[in-house]
This record gives sequence, C-alpha cells and structure tokens, in this order.
Amino acid sequence: MTTTETTATEVATAAASGASATDRFHTDKSPFEAVKNTPTERVDLLAREVLSAVHDTIRRHRVTYDEYNALKAWLINVGADGEWPLFLDVWVEHVVEDVATDHRQGNKGTIEGPYYVPGSPECGAHGTIPMRDHEDGTRLVWEGRITSTDGTALPGTVELWHADADGLYSQFAPNLPEWNLRGTFTTDPDGAFEITTVRPAPYQIPTDGSCGKLIAAAGWHAWRPAHLHVKVSAPGHEQLTAQLYFPGDPHNDDDIADAVKPELVLDPQSMPDGSQKIVYDFVLDPEKG
Repeated sequence: MTTTETTATEVATAAASGASATDRFHTDKSPFEAVKNTPTERVDLLAREVLSAVHDTIRRHRVTYDEYNALKAWLINVGADGEWPLFLDVWVEHVVEDVATDHRQGNKGTIEGPYYVPGSPECGAHGTIPMRDHEDGTRLVWEGRITSTDGTALPGTVELWHADADGLYSQFAPNLPEWNLRGTFTTDPDGAFEITTVRPAPYQIPTDGSCGKLIAAAGWHAWRPAHLHVKVSAPGHEQLTAQLYFPGDPHNDDDIADAVKPELVLDPQSMPDGSQKIVYDFVLDPEKG
C-alpha cells in the first residue's frame, strides 16, 4: 500500500464519510417534493405503525430507562455524525427495494447505498472507467447487453461505480481523484457494452462512528462483500439499480446490508493475461402506462 493510500485509509473516518453522504443526499434528492401530495391518512398510518412497533418492543422486552436513555443518546450521535444515510441504507433500504420492485419481470435489483454520485464521466460503449495509473486490483472486462422483457435490444446507459482496493469510494474519502472508479457507459444501438475496470475488494462500513458502536454492542460484523454498483437506464423502461457480487466471497451469505441475491452473483472467468472476464446482461421492465 502506498503512502497516499495509507493516508486515505487513516483519514476516511465515519464522520467525514457520513457528512459527505448527508451532503450528497441533500444535493441529489428532493425527498419531500416526491411525497408532497401524500394524504394525511397515509402519513398517520405509517407513523402510528412505526411507533406502535417501537412501543411493542419496549413492552415485550421491558426496556429500562437506562436503555432508553442510551438509545436517545445514540440517536442524537447518529445525527451529529451525519450517519443517517449509512444507517438507513445498510439496515432498512433492502426491504424498501424489495417492495418497490417486486412487480418486475426483468433483472433483480438491490440497494443503491449511500455512495452514488450522478453525472459521472461518459466513457462510451466500449471504454475504461476513470482510474489512477496502476490502480490496485485485478483487471476486469465486462461484456453485456440491455434488452426489454420481450427481447428487444435497448440502447441505454450503464452507470458504474465501486470501491477501490482499500474499500474507499471517491468523493467520500480524501486523496482520491474526483471520479475515480465512476463512469457512465452509453451502449451501442443494439444495447451492447464493454466495460474495463478493476475488481473491487470486500470492505467494512465505517466503524468509528455511531453505526460502529451499534455493531460492536450487538456483536455484529461490519463487512460488505466485494461488489459493483450499477444504474441501468433505457427510454421507456424502469431504471434498474443493482449491485453485482463475486462468487466465493465469505460475506455473500452474511452481508451487513443484507443486499445479496443469487441472481446478482457474477461468474468471472480467468484470462491468460491475468485479467478476468464477466458476461452479465440486463433485462429492463417497460414503464407502467
């Protein structure tokens, strides 16, 4: 590991990463605008049921005042650390994603996570993702195609982003180029694309902040298996958000974010030059009329 990489690893604290994720969320999303016309009856229903589940847990397990005050302090610290995006994306988002996409006939998706950044550099249909010279990791060449559920070829885009060999994401850790390992690939007219990148490594979510305190107190681990993030889009079709995983990873079966699905596991083949090749296609569902 180089001095620069060591420094980046040392300074990529949970607080800094959490603050970046919170700022990015506010910049990229308008959550209240999307639900501004939600009926008060639905807000009342959801709020009451969430609170009722909390009340039932307190009664069933006879939660003490000391435990209640510890929870209150922890919740305050989650906000102070800027870790709400991390907490919600790791422990809650996978269920929201399941509900939101259970109607789809095409590819399975999974969580977006807290580290997506829109507007990554355009890399063409056959291109290499932006990376540093001598980027650590096995060279990975990915061939794929986008089609509709009826088999029609779809020209579209594949946004790809992933962590580096130290488990760090550009724009959420210091000392990394702005768009390192982030790129947008626009397919050929027949929906085909070829992407060259490097194979990422498994990593732990930040553990020096409030989420880490919960993990330690509960005796959990903090590991995510190695994965590639994608957003796949084509005109007239529902956007697919997914993560693609690698076989044999020890944390495919106990991912802290519970986001691994069998359909998302790749089948990399080793090539004579030491690189790996994967073939993985996307089938998108037409937008509902």
